[in-house]
Amino acid sequence: MPALSDAIPAWTVGDLAVRRIDEVAFPAQTGRWLLPDATPDVVAQAPWLRPDFADDAGALRLAGHSFALEVQGLRIVIDTGIGNGKPRANPAWHDLDTDYLQRLTAAGFAPETVGLVVLTHLHTDHVGWNTRAEQGSWVPTFPRARYLTSRAEWDHWAGVEMDEARRQMFRDSVHPIRDAGLLDLVEVPAEGTAIAPGVRLLPTPGHTPGQVAVELRSAGRTALITGDCIHHPVQLLRPGIGSCVDVDPVQAEHTRRALLASLAGTDTLLLGSHFPPPTAGRVIPEGDGYRLLSVAPEQL
Repeated sequence: MPALSDAIPAWTVGDLAVRRIDEVAFPAQTGRWLLPDATPDVVAQAPWLRPDFADDAGALRLAGHSFALEVQGLRIVIDTGIGNGKPRANPAWHDLDTDYLQRLTAAGFAPETVGLVVLTHLHTDHVGWNTRAEQGSWVPTFPRARYLTSRAEWDHWAGVEMDEARRQMFRDSVHPIRDAGLLDLVEVPAEGTAIAPGVRLLPTPGHTPGQVAVELRSAGRTALITGDCIHHPVQLLRPGIGSCVDVDPVQAEHTRRALLASLAGTDTLLLGSHFPPPTAGRVIPEGDGYRLLSVAPEQL
């Protein structure tokens, strides 16, 4: 699996510092599977995608990471990746052994100091570090935190027949936090809902019914963490490109188009939950779509 930098990249948003906590870079074949309409011919239409977001052959680069920030003494982690030592159907995610927790601690977010964990949705690559192995059991990684996800997300998965791989993920990464009394389900209306000063969940359904994005506001500046309503910058070029695992592809495209239109030409920093480095940028109109004007991280 591709190596990751030892540095901890961060972006300032007003008085906030948003840190990216790397877990893994995804293998090259991930893009072909996840976004099958993002062919090399499509990628070739946007030279700005290379070399950061695609290689010379047009293969997409994708990554898995969390974002971490502190608001008035409250330490927040947004999404928790794949996790270590977990049985997974995807060979690239099976039984990982990464230094994610060391990176998180080095960034100033030791697990026992985190007070809030936001789960943008309940997919395998966003919930894995909810728990860690201890004496043969899966226990909460963040024992003093409240874990938040939208009620619509929980209700969806509670009401569908899941395959064994997804049931396994719920058993090892979701049910233990529920059973420990740490899981909170929040209503997320159309206008969003505040969960901390300057931190708001926005409904971005389609990829999953309860998927949310996370808006950050501080000192007149704004940022938006995508979750999986946008997987890759190629979807700015072609907003009609969807993911093969979108629960409702039509709703996902509607959400993506509306979100990009609202961001285009503004100063809002877009932070992609699966965008590889440099990960962040501003959305600017270009042709029939948009492009990402990258914003390099700082080393705080």
